[in-house]
Amino acid sequence: MTPTPRRLFELLEPICLVTFFADECHEELAALGHRTYWDGYFASRAAPLGRVPAAVVHAAFYSFADGEAARHIPSAWETIPPEASLAARERGSAASLRRLLGDELAGSPGLVRAADLAVRAAQGAPVEGRVNFAGMRALPVPSDPVARLWHAATMLREHRGDGHIAALLGERIGGTEAHVLSAVAMGIAPPESFGRIHHLPRARLAAVMAGLRERGIIDAEGRFTEAGRATRERIEDRTDELAAAPYEALSPAERDELVAALEPLTAALVAGGIPMPTR
Repeated sequence: MTPTPRRLFELLEPICLVTFFADECHEELAALGHRTYWDGYFASRAAPLGRVPAAVVHAAFYSFADGEAARHIPSAWETIPPEASLAARERGSAASLRRLLGDELAGSPGLVRAADLAVRAAQGAPVEGRVNFAGMRALPVPSDPVARLWHAATMLREHRGDGHIAALLGERIGGTEAHVLSAVAMGIAPPESFGRIHHLPRARLAAVMAGLRERGIIDAEGRFTEAGRATRERIEDRTDELAAAPYEALSPAERDELVAALEPLTAALVAGGIPMPTR
């Protein structure tokens, strides 16, 4: 059976998540002088967009609350060039992959083949309407196979993320609302306690929850209504549909080959504590 965009996302996402869940990337960014995790996050992830204002980063990233990007951009670039943060993110992420995969997998022909196929998939996708993806795709592809695999997976992650934003916009779901929907889907109660939004002002969270209730998406207990569940399913299905374009650059046999090459790599990362994505 030809692998779906959802299956490829499941296999590629842990490769990207080492950036956020393993130590090496944080250490590299801290060594540059970034004082907090979020300074390093915004400085390195936004760097492919160039020295754009905070409002542009806020628009491109979509899911952060008003003012969050502005707390880090452009101040995180004032003493540390964006290019340095970008290079530190790549170094740290590749180092995490090497540690978690071990010498045998990190140096395997399967990893090289996975990196090459993933790069070809990413470079074969159009950039129109995909701001974060276009920024990543404009960067040079690393020659080192491990760094190349991380780079390709991150390009594909940003491609999928841009499509997810389009799907959210189509359903009139804002960034904070999207986090609430994710929290409800994960069974977090109350949804406002979700780590991505719990720090927001109570009045802001209360207004978001009230708006979702008024629209019939969640009930009084903070759970999905039938309409809310259907809304989230439409968003996820549309995200999968919009994520398909890169893999059309590969033949069905090559997509099968990519899955086979990724499976042992992803299994090793998950065994090392990197989470699998949840729908």
